[in-house]
Amino acid sequence: MSSLYEGAPAAPSPAVDVEASRGLPTYIVGQDGHGHWVALESQGLGGGYFRSREAAFQYAVGETGRRAGAVRLSAEPLRIAL
Repeated sequence: MSSLYEGAPAAPSPAVDVEASRGLPTYIVGQDGHGHWVALESQGLGGGYFRSREAAFQYAVGETGRRAGAVRLSAEPLRIAL
């Protein structure tokens, strides 16, 4: 299965990797190459484009149940592969 995003997320967290391995959703928020804000689920199962960084974070935080460390900001551009 291919990943929905390409790009290196900033500072991977061991807690996020453990949550992802247990099937708990984690998200990466960032901009694509055109400057659009994107939120992507780390296993490629969800996400989308948003009008602002705040909207992308609000979506991701809601999808993860407000778990600490479940949403990360990407330092690199993200790309959705359809």
